[in-house]
Amino acid sequence: MRIKVNAVTDNATFPEEVDVVVIGGGIIGTSVTYELAKRGVSVALFEKGVIGGEQSGRNWGWVRQQNRDLYELPMAMRSLQRWEELGKETGLDLGFRRHGIAYGTLNEADLAKWEAWGAQAKQLGFVSHLLTASEAQQRIGDRLPWLGGVWSPTDGRAEPSMAAPAIATGAQQRGAFIHQHCAVRGLDISAGRVSGVWTERGLVKTNRVICCGGAWSSRFCKQYGIELPSANILGTAFKTTAAPEVLNGCLSTPNLCIRRRLDGSYTVAIPGRGRLNLAPQNIRYAAKFYPMYRSNIAKQLKVRLNGSFFSGPEAAGTWSNDQVSPFEKIRVLDPAPDKQILREALQTLVELFPDLKGIAIDHAWGGWIDTTPDLVPVIDEMDNVPGLFIAAGFSGHGFGIGPGAGELCGQILTNSRPYTDVTPYRLARFAKGNAIREPQMM
Repeated sequence: MRIKVNAVTDNATFPEEVDVVVIGGGIIGTSVTYELAKRGVSVALFEKGVIGGEQSGRNWGWVRQQNRDLYELPMAMRSLQRWEELGKETGLDLGFRRHGIAYGTLNEADLAKWEAWGAQAKQLGFVSHLLTASEAQQRIGDRLPWLGGVWSPTDGRAEPSMAAPAIATGAQQRGAFIHQHCAVRGLDISAGRVSGVWTERGLVKTNRVICCGGAWSSRFCKQYGIELPSANILGTAFKTTAAPEVLNGCLSTPNLCIRRRLDGSYTVAIPGRGRLNLAPQNIRYAAKFYPMYRSNIAKQLKVRLNGSFFSGPEAAGTWSNDQVSPFEKIRVLDPAPDKQILREALQTLVELFPDLKGIAIDHAWGGWIDTTPDLVPVIDEMDNVPGLFIAAGFSGHGFGIGPGAGELCGQILTNSRPYTDVTPYRLARFAKGNAIREPQMM
């Protein structure tokens, strides 16, 4: 792989029956597994590759509440609490640190948007701080004529290489089964509802399954007549060599996003830049993504036709539970980064922070981001397949809100009262005839 993640050891025993099966070992799947195990639920997590091997180990490492869609904000706020609590509960370091997140802008429209968002967020209990031009220049630097910005001191950062593995290990400590290189091929259905899952190692009985498969979720669900509109967008990022500390948290500008890492390097990316493959899944849901395509969010996306049309998470085709599945053919999505983005980001980084002159790229990677039309995740039980739940489509936000999403899913799966309204996350919002909301915030 182009990234490194901490290793997790599989359980020695393979389960025959559990209360809940979790599909996918990213930040969402491991968080759900942990929360269920903490409640004393018998739970098994199956990952086709390695824990944190796909987008959960490839993201920017931001843990933010600032500039969330207001539908997501309660989950983001709860997540910040869980990030802090999880380290204490597990005794493991997730790399989480509260060092704040800053945004800077050269556009008056951004300031107006942030001010309006801040007023609404305050009603939900989150306070952000608008920065004047001079305050932005003092916090970010004066290499560009910043008009202003926004600062959220309670936000933080974490290490993608450490987080999902630590949460998975914490779940094991509480009795959960963790098995990697073990794909779930499909569901076992009896009397119209889930009765188990077929893995590549055989049948595991259960009456509740939650699909947290990230970029693969839509293809898995399609097997059961479930239309989960998702477009996988390729993002590029890189780790620098060790360099002087020009900031201790995270920074977003129109052309650059950076995060200070624990090892003294930075994770760097360009916001809004990515690639969308022309593949059966994306063609099928193109109309639902029209509101996003016409927004500024999609203007910097490249569209390509390549081998993903025939294989991978966006391809068409069916399989049976006794056949090798697409999930076994590609254990880990490990795409090459966009070299043009790498060159531009490194140049912009040094221009913005001259003290980083001489910094280089240590290693770079690509990652597939499962994205919904309104950039809000789907967390729901499927009416046509009772016992099947989905937690997917986190649209690049999953790492930061993962622990909060895991707790919410744990409450739903155990029929407990959820800490926030789940209506905005229902899959039915994308049903035929429903107006699809334009994305509100990144």
